[in-house]
Parts: sequence; structure tokens; C-alpha cells
Amino acid sequence: MTVSLTPAPGMRAAREGDKVQEFDAPAGMLAVIPANEENYVAWSSTRENVVVALAPESLLELAAREFDAGRVELQPPPFGTIDLSALHLGRQLKAELTSGEAASELYIDSLITMFAIHILRNYSSTHKVPANAKGGLSARAAARVVDFLGENFTRKLSVAELAAVSGLNRRHFIHAFTQTFGEPPHRYLVKRRLAFAEELLVKGDLAIPEVAHLSGFSDQSQLTTTMKKYRQMTPMQMRRGG
Repeated sequence: MTVSLTPAPGMRAAREGDKVQEFDAPAGMLAVIPANEENYVAWSSTRENVVVALAPESLLELAAREFDAGRVELQPPPFGTIDLSALHLGRQLKAELTSGEAASELYIDSLITMFAIHILRNYSSTHKVPANAKGGLSARAAARVVDFLGENFTRKLSVAELAAVSGLNRRHFIHAFTQTFGEPPHRYLVKRRLAFAEELLVKGDLAIPEVAHLSGFSDQSQLTTTMKKYRQMTPMQMRRGG
């Protein structure tokens, strides 16, 4: 799936076996290309896109969980179709990936999940619309998720994994978690890692790179960037008492 972030005048495109069309592609144009389908696309000027590629088996698994669908067939929109929801998600992905800060893997996973669900709901043979998520997590589900995060916050986590712990599908989990804790899963996870890093910095004498590793950050740079963002100080300043 490709969404154009900027206009692309003079685009030429054709689906497999179709006649080539020439048109001015606006920002927000969405192209859905099924696996193994040959498409022709050419443009005469620089353009900026966000491309989300999902394996067919991943899309099928998502359709089964979110829509109770045993099979799914993508139904691509005509070239030139504008999708403002896809554009919004694409811009969020770009902002996270190009912010200059270490990207949050859980946040990116959340955005890709929402993007894929949007495609399935609007451009596939799956026509059943999932029920709107209402309310937060039950007390029991919230406790399970908190316990799981407490035991696993230092490793890479996915939306699918957390949703399975809660007993909800991915879309409902993201909404319910945010309703319950007042912030999305990725932000909760970052703060949990940061709190542990602060504890290690204040109480111990471990080297800062080791603190970063033990807390779930990819490296010292990511820890420093995150701490500056949320605490307005560096790990060394935290160690010295601010």
C-alpha cells in the first residue's frame, strides 16, 4: 500500500493488463497493490510517499482476528483515489520515522496495524465493519496487561502480543488501553522503561550504556533522547541528582 504525501503531476500508471493512464496525482492518493500483481507506475518529478508492505499471511491473520474472515481479497481503488484517513496515518508514520529521535517500535506497529485495518475495511472483500470499541479494559484484563508489561518491558513487544494478553483484537486493545490508562500503549511502555532506567542511574553505578540496555532502550543515544524529552535532563544529570 502506498499513500502520496505530496502531489505528483504527470503520473503514468496502469494495473496489470490495463491501459496506461496519465493524471496529476494529488497528496493523499492511495494505491493498493496485491501481492504478485504487476503494476506500471512512472512519474516526471520528485514525489514523497509512505509505503506499507504486508505479507499476505499477515493480512489474512489480521482479517481473521478483526473481521472473523476466513479469506480476504484486496479490491484496489482506481488510480487517483484520495484517502484522507490513509494520508493522516502516513503522515504520522513519516513523523515518527524522521523525527530525529529513536523510533518507538510499538508505536510504529500500532500505526501499521490501524493502516492495515483501514485497508481491509475499505478496500477488500471483507465488508463486515468491526464493532466500535467502547470503554476501557476490564479490571482483570488491565491487571494481566500490567503484569505482562512489568515482566517484559525490557524486550521488543508488539500490539498483537499485548492484545492477546488482554483477550481483545488489536484495534479494540489500542482503544481500550488508552481509555484505561490515559495514554496509548507505546507511551506507557516508554515511561515504564524510563522509570527503571532512572532507578538504575540513581541507585547504582552501572555504566550508562549498560543502563540503557537493561532498561529496554536500543542504546545510550535512545535513552538520552527519551530522557531529555520526558525529564528535560540527560542520564548523567539524572545520576548527579538533576
